Amino acid sequence: MKAIITHNAKEYQIDLSKPLDISISISNKDDSVNAWYVDAPKIEPHREKDFTGSIAAGSSTNFYDISFNPHSHGTHTECVGHISAAHQSVNENLHQFFFLAEVITVHPSEENGDVVITKEQLQNLLGNHSPRALVIRTLPNTVSKRNRQYSHTNPPYILEDAMVFIRELGVEHLLIDLPSVDREKDDGKLLAHKAFWNFNGDIRLGATITEFIFVPDAIIDGSYFLNLQVAPFENDASPSRPVLFKIE
Repeated sequence: MKAIITHNAKEYQIDLSKPLDISISISNKDDSVNAWYVDAPKIEPHREKDFTGSIAAGSSTNFYDISFNPHSHGTHTECVGHISAAHQSVNENLHQFFFLAEVITVHPSEENGDVVITKEQLQNLLGNHSPRALVIRTLPNTVSKRNRQYSHTNPPYILEDAMVFIRELGVEHLLIDLPSVDREKDDGKLLAHKAFWNFNGDIRLGATITEFIFVPDAIIDGSYFLNLQVAPFENDASPSRPVLFKIE
C-alpha cells in the first residue's frame, strides 16, 4: 500500500506494507535486554482469592499483570521530564508521529578509557543533512543487542559537544541503540541529556530521545520516514515502537 507524504513542500512516496521495525520488545525472559540494575520485567497472571488470570489455570480469559521499568526494559522514548523536577509526560509533549529521518552508522572511538561518539564523527557522517529525526546505529552491530545485560558495563555514549551539534543541527527526535546517551556512571551530570533538551536555556519540551533500538544491517544508511509509535503513558518515558519506511 503506497502513501504520499508531503514534507517541506516536497512529496515522498513510501510503501506502508513494508515497515522496518527497529524496536526491541519487552519480555519477561531473563535474557531480555536490560540496564540500570533492575530485574527482568514480570508478566504473570493476575491472582486474587481463587482467581488466576490464565486459561491454562482454568480461567475463561488470560488476564496478566505487567511490571517493568521503561528506561531499563526494551525500546522506550523519553522527554525532558526524565531529568526535570517538574513533571513532564512524553504523552503530553509528543504530538506528531511521522518524521523525515536520517540513519547513520557510527563506530564509537576510544577516549580516556571510554568508548564515545564524537562531534567530528557526526559532522563527517551527516554532512549537509539536517534531519528532524536522527537514528544512530553503533558498531559493532550484532543481534546480541536485543538481549544484552548492560548494567556495570560502561556502554558507549555521546559526548556533550557532539550532542550540542545534534541539537543545533535541528534534530528534534534522536534514536540510538544504546541504553543511554550519557555515561553509565557520571555522578548525575547527564551532560548529553541536558545538551539535547537545552536544559539550561529554552527547554525543548517537544524533543525526544529514544533508546534501546536495534537497526539490522539490512537497513542501509540514508533517508527514511519514521513512524514513532509511543504508548500513551503519562510518564517521562514510555515503551515505543519506532518503524522506518524506505523512501521510493
